[in-house]
Amino acid sequence: MKVTKEIEKLEHSAAKLTVTVAKKDVADSYSETLGKYTKQVQIPGFRKGHVPASVLERKYGEQIKMEAASDLIDKSLNEIFSDEKELENRPLPYAQPVLEKMPEFDTSKDFVYTVTYDVFPKVDAASFDLKSISVKEPQVTVGDEELNEELKGIQERNAVVIDKKDDEKAEKDNIITISIVEKDENGAEIASTKREDFTFTIGTAENVYKIDDELIGLKKGDTKEITKKYGKDEKDESLKDQTKKYSVTVKQIKVRNLPALDDELAQDVNEKFKTLDDLKKDIMRNLENAKNNKINEIKTNDLLSQLIEKYPFEIPASMLNAELDGRWRMMAQQFQTSVEELDRMITASGQKKEDMLKEWTGDAEKMLKSRIIVDSFLKARNVSVTPEEIEAEYQKIADGNGITVDEVKQHYADPRSKEYLIDDAKEQKLYKELFAEVKLAKGDKVAFKDLFNR
Repeated sequence: MKVTKEIEKLEHSAAKLTVTVAKKDVADSYSETLGKYTKQVQIPGFRKGHVPASVLERKYGEQIKMEAASDLIDKSLNEIFSDEKELENRPLPYAQPVLEKMPEFDTSKDFVYTVTYDVFPKVDAASFDLKSISVKEPQVTVGDEELNEELKGIQERNAVVIDKKDDEKAEKDNIITISIVEKDENGAEIASTKREDFTFTIGTAENVYKIDDELIGLKKGDTKEITKKYGKDEKDESLKDQTKKYSVTVKQIKVRNLPALDDELAQDVNEKFKTLDDLKKDIMRNLENAKNNKINEIKTNDLLSQLIEKYPFEIPASMLNAELDGRWRMMAQQFQTSVEELDRMITASGQKKEDMLKEWTGDAEKMLKSRIIVDSFLKARNVSVTPEEIEAEYQKIADGNGITVDEVKQHYADPRSKEYLIDDAKEQKLYKELFAEVKLAKGDKVAFKDLFNR
């Protein structure tokens, strides 16, 4: 087939392709389509396969032309996009090329048509000036405070909860169960506010009423009238800048008996620990890994954000829509429902799907741009990993999680899982190269717990 093409780049990583098919191929396509009709169509008065072409053209002329035109478009596009030289001009898989208008089909003329479609954004990562990028690395120390916090959590998870005696008073960290009701200005109970068996831990700010301090010193069966003034900074709009009167009755008080920090507790946590020191070393290793992973995440996001801002490009509409649709479907899975049911749930709640997708758009665009930049770097630098490097990655994972290399290999035995590991290793290798080329500066000192709130 003799085909000529002209490609015009449009905004938002779109392209307009104008194709011209030689008139000989147009005539051949028409003849081929007409031949199919001759073999297949049955018309009263004629044997199948013996209907004269003139009869078919009178009866199905426009239909034959439309089918021949469609075949020409399909064949010519397949021929163009199968050319390895046209890789960067191939349409994205998220949406089919759109025909601007159905062209004239005349066997005595060339066949000319135009389609528009999205293409992969062109990003030349090899031209990025990394030396002009400055990335700050948060300064974080893991020490006794973080270790003790983890040990406290382990104690609480292994604690035995028992009832306090009736004559024992409520204290900070006790688990208390109360009934509570709000009273109006005349001292009458507001029935709609009554709440029975409300349980929380005193001093953890886990209750909306924020009456922890007022409950300290009460015993089981005690009733107390509480007047609580709330400030303007309250998150709960119904409490903001309000004064509330409550009647509270203590139903139950429990205390957590924490186990001692000793070798026995360590062995209860995991049989691989023989002593408390073994447990502490494992905790510190995990904390250091968590710190390093988070810092790398922060550095990576900072680097990519700067590259996105310094070297802007547009995300194709079909790619963005596919990403948003994927996120919507993921949310449906999280709610353990179908997409259609999720749509109904959102509408019933008074929200609009369109508004929610619009709210997600900025984050989705940034994620897609980051992914495209990383892929461009991987391709430009031809990053690869050797079998020896993958073995080293197995060892690194084993050391970081306190397990054997064989256990790690078993986890990645599935080909898809191993491919994921290889891709991740390539990316980590790339980032190591990139951070060696940018200006890496010391950032602010950050507490370990605050690091994960950034």
